[in-house]
Order: sequence, then C-alpha cells, then structure tokens
Amino acid sequence: MRLLPQRVCCKTAFDQSGPRFGVPLWICLALAMLLTPGAFAAVHPVPLEKNTDAAKCLECHQDKNKGKSVHSAMATGCLSCHEIRVNKDVTRVKLITATPYALCLTCHADKKAADIKGTVPPAVRDCLTCHDPHASDNKNQLLKPVSGGEKENLCSTCHQTGLNVPKTGSVHAALEMGCDTCHLTHKTGADPTPENRFHLTKAAPALCLDCHDPKDESLQKAHQNQPFATANCVECHDPHQSASPKLMAKFMHVPFADKSCDACHAPAKDGKVVLTQKDAKSVCVTCHDDKAKLIDTAKVQHPGASGDCTDCHSPHASNQPGLPKTDSVAICLGCHSDIDELRKKAVHHQPAFTQGCSTCHTPHGGDNDHLLRAKGNALCLECHGPDSVPQRDEADHLLTIFNGTVKLPDDYYKKNKVAILPLRFGLGHPVEYHPVSDVMDPADQSKVKTPLSCLSCHQAHASAQPDLLVKDQSNNMEFCDSCHKNRLNMKETISPGN
Repeated sequence: MRLLPQRVCCKTAFDQSGPRFGVPLWICLALAMLLTPGAFAAVHPVPLEKNTDAAKCLECHQDKNKGKSVHSAMATGCLSCHEIRVNKDVTRVKLITATPYALCLTCHADKKAADIKGTVPPAVRDCLTCHDPHASDNKNQLLKPVSGGEKENLCSTCHQTGLNVPKTGSVHAALEMGCDTCHLTHKTGADPTPENRFHLTKAAPALCLDCHDPKDESLQKAHQNQPFATANCVECHDPHQSASPKLMAKFMHVPFADKSCDACHAPAKDGKVVLTQKDAKSVCVTCHDDKAKLIDTAKVQHPGASGDCTDCHSPHASNQPGLPKTDSVAICLGCHSDIDELRKKAVHHQPAFTQGCSTCHTPHGGDNDHLLRAKGNALCLECHGPDSVPQRDEADHLLTIFNGTVKLPDDYYKKNKVAILPLRFGLGHPVEYHPVSDVMDPADQSKVKTPLSCLSCHQAHASAQPDLLVKDQSNNMEFCDSCHKNRLNMKETISPGN
C-alpha cells in the first residue's frame, strides 16, 4: 500500500473533511504517526528488556560479528547504534537516528555531503549501498570486492566500465587488479584537480608510473623515443577501455594517428622534447593557418585563443572532439571562474556544464557578442526551434548543428530530452499565442513596444530552480506577474525587468 504524504493527508482531513472525501481524521493521524522519523522500528521476534546488553544480542546474531572485516563500532556494543523499545510487551528495535546515513555521520563526520568541498563521492547519502554496517569478508566492510568480473565487482553495480569492449578494442589490465588500484572512493577536495574529481590515489603520470617503467625499451620504442615520463598519459590513453588498441583516446590528431611524429617533433635532445618550429603555435599554423587568420581578424576576439594552441588543445589525442586538454567544459572554466561559480546552482543547462561551451560559443573568435554562434533567439532555436533539423553524420555516428560546425552524439536529443517548442510565426511558448521575440507597436511597426527574447525569461547557464528562469524564480504565476501585472487582462504588459 502506498502511503500519502503526512502533510497532504492531514491537510485533506482538516481543511476538506466530510463524507465526500472519505478520509476520517483518525486514519490521517495514524498515518502521520507511522511517517514520523524513527517510527519504522522492526518488531523483535522475542521479548527483550530495555537494558539488554550486546552479549545477549550476539546469542542469536553471531554472524554480525564474524568476517575478515568487522566494523569497529561492534566493539562498543549493539546499543551504540540500536535502540530497544518495549511497549505493552512488544519489543521493537530501531536505529538511534532517523536514517542509517545520519548514524554513520556520528562517527564519520568527514563524509558529510554538506561539508564536502569539490566532487561528492558516489552514494554519499546512502552508505549501505556499498558497506555492510556490521561485518564483511571484504575490506572496509564492502558488500562485494572491488575486483573481479561484472557479477563479483561492487563497482560494476553502477559502472559498466571495461564491459562490452569491441573485439578490436582494449581494456586496461589494472581493472583486473581492482578499482582501488587507482581510485579512493571517498577522496575529495576543494580544488578541481584530477585526484579530487576522479577520486584518484594520485594524478598522472605519477599514478601510471607506479606500474609502467619509462625506461622500458618497448615503451620507449612505442613512443618513438620521445620523452614521455613527464607527460599526462591520459591525454592520449583512456585509463579504462578503448575501442582501439593500446587504450588510445577516441579522437586523435591526424599526424599522431598516422605515427608521423616527425611532422611536429625533431629528435629529443637531453631528454627534452624538441619541436620542428620555434614554438607550438608556429607548428600548429603550418596546417591550421585558417584558425590563425580567424583568431587575428575576428570581429569579436577571444583573448584565450591568442596564446599557445596547446594551452587548450592536446597536440596528440583526446576523448572529446576538438582535442581539449581536459574536457570541453573544464578547459573553458579554468579561465571563466564566474561561470564556474554557476555550477553550484542546482539546475544546469546541459551544453554549459556537460556537452561543452563551444556548443554555443565560437572558441577562436566570431562576429557576435560573447562569441555566440548566432544572434538573439536564433542561438536557442537552433536546438529548441520547430525547424531544428540536426544533420546526421553517419560515418562518425554524430549529429551536427550550426551548419556542421558543432558535433553532437547521435542520441543527444533523445538522451537529454531536448524540448522542441511548438512555435508558429514567433508565437507559442510558454503557452499558445505567447510571443517569444520583440512585440512591435501596432501603431508603428518600426518600433518595439515590448522587447522580448529567450533571455527575457531564461538564464543561459544555470539556475536554482527548474526551467532556468531568470532570477532563479519558480515556474508559477508569480513569475508571469513580472510582465503581466493585470491577470484579468494578460495583454496588458510591461517590459521584463521594469
């Protein structure tokens, strides 16, 4: 039976009581008591005294104290976590807190989600997803080991990494050694370092060099005798699996993929990389002179693009199109800290913090303010307009928008449930006949009566509320009142923000 929420049930009883609702007050009060935190106490099969000690518990629950890894709390006694309640000869046993998570935090306060700075570990509010609270044959009382096949590995409960790899692909041998070879699940920190973001024991290349000796002749030959001990290995290699041999990243720079290292590199000297040109940008423009011209002549220039190309791009490989050194979001937020702050808000615009900033912005320079790919509503309607028709790139299993300049995964629209607005003649959102662009003065069609655009109502990056409404407002009539002051005449409006 599905119980009604406590406040709804009682409100129904008090405010709408009567035969036609058929919900007697006493039932609502009973439900309210059941829904009170701590009320879900299991009835103990045998009577107990309120002051029963742990030794008595272990007479029946011996298994709770056996295993290779026994929770240290067991030594303090069962009543350090459990409470015995005796009422009218019925014994009930419950936790001393409302939830298991709250109980764990009484000792493990450093794992409290509200106090964690940076990336929050998985299942942070449900410790029992991974741990047995009493004992286990696995270290840290884990429910399963963190190594082995799909069915044996605890991490595989959520992560499918290393599974379903194509025959031509490759899997990192470290997966067989166990996920904790490289990861510490609860490792976090305020700084967005790779160690904190991915819960690593240490960052590359130090982590990789624990197993891979840079003096190994076969490794040196594979890297064409170029120094790689100080390079970031995960720029070229996927640390888990790949559809290609040697764990190669999904997207590779053409000279690198063709093993034409001498197109950019001279032989190493004194253990250091030597380029064929005076600097990295000079090497890049020998092939990418179109980008150099765009950077220099763009009407709206991007200061970040005027430096070294390798400040943003990996010269070898990446797991994302365009070869960003980190990823297509983090590579921009390293400079744009004001946008990074918006990440703290609860609701994100998918392109801004997942797909990549270059979905909407031109990274090298452009003709529009803020380096946007289109002016005004045209930017938003490229994805959300009724005429949005992304082109399919069958060869690479991608979709393209903005005349092929932006590439998206082929399931992007379906996976992200991209809303397509039912607009007609510039009307139709959020309700039928509502305009989405400037409303012209009926007396003079050359004059704007009410300025209006997508950004009149929506934020471009993030919001504290669903639908990304401006000023973090909720989607209700109060928001509509910002422009429609007279609910009896919705055509009587004022300009947004006035």
